[in-house]
Amino acid sequence: MSKKAFRFGVVAAADGGGAKWVETARRAEQLGYSTLLSPDNLNLPSATIALGIAAAATTTLRVGSFVLASPLRTPRAAAWEAHSLTQLTGGRFELGLGTGLPTMKQQAEELGLPYGSGRERLDQVSETIDHVRRLDGAAHTPVMIAAGGPRARRLAAAKADVVTLAGGVLTTREEMAGYVDEIRTAAGDRAEAIEFALNLFVVGDEAPPWLSRFLGGLDVKTLVEQDSLTVLRGDVDAMAAELDRRRDELGVSYFSVNGAFLEEFAPLVERLSGK
Repeated sequence: MSKKAFRFGVVAAADGGGAKWVETARRAEQLGYSTLLSPDNLNLPSATIALGIAAAATTTLRVGSFVLASPLRTPRAAAWEAHSLTQLTGGRFELGLGTGLPTMKQQAEELGLPYGSGRERLDQVSETIDHVRRLDGAAHTPVMIAAGGPRARRLAAAKADVVTLAGGVLTTREEMAGYVDEIRTAAGDRAEAIEFALNLFVVGDEAPPWLSRFLGGLDVKTLVEQDSLTVLRGDVDAMAAELDRRRDELGVSYFSVNGAFLEEFAPLVERLSGK
């Protein structure tokens, strides 16, 4: 397994108004982050509109969805938005796709769309990618799939450029390594082209209270004791060594971090980006 260069993204929502969002985008670019990633949820400003604004306010920063939820659009509509962003950002858009959360059932109903079974929602992800490829023509919108289950991992192996390993917060290193091996085996000749990613929920020893819903009700101490891969802690040297370990053992080279830790994580971005 060849080593890919490190790159880093920050996950943030444009829920504080346009000026604050533009400031976040410019700060992420200034600090050397590769991508600004926006979640998809009807309770937040439109991810695709927000990402277009962020791209227009910056020059090199890439923007991406994290992730567009398949129940909230038809596959053709999602592909239309994605291809439009690729065109209008000069190729700086990355399309992140996922099947959505159970809490999105009501949101889909508000849009007049079926929530669908897990298989149906994953089929929508696959259809969206096919539509994007047809729309892109000679262009190529990078596609990231958040792969939590076996079917999602198989789809990611077949069609994704980037695979975010989306296990539970207590998924072990051994389990995660197994997922990577499974994806690489299924990908065949494509294996070396796939970029593996992990999303970090916590950097350091404390997490904002609102992050608890993403941590399954567990506190940071418990996550550390269980060696959770959602946490990164220690001084800069220790954190850099841990990211090196994750790249060596799991093949993960692309790490995203919650926007609450934009500044705290910046020394790692400066030290490791592109290496």
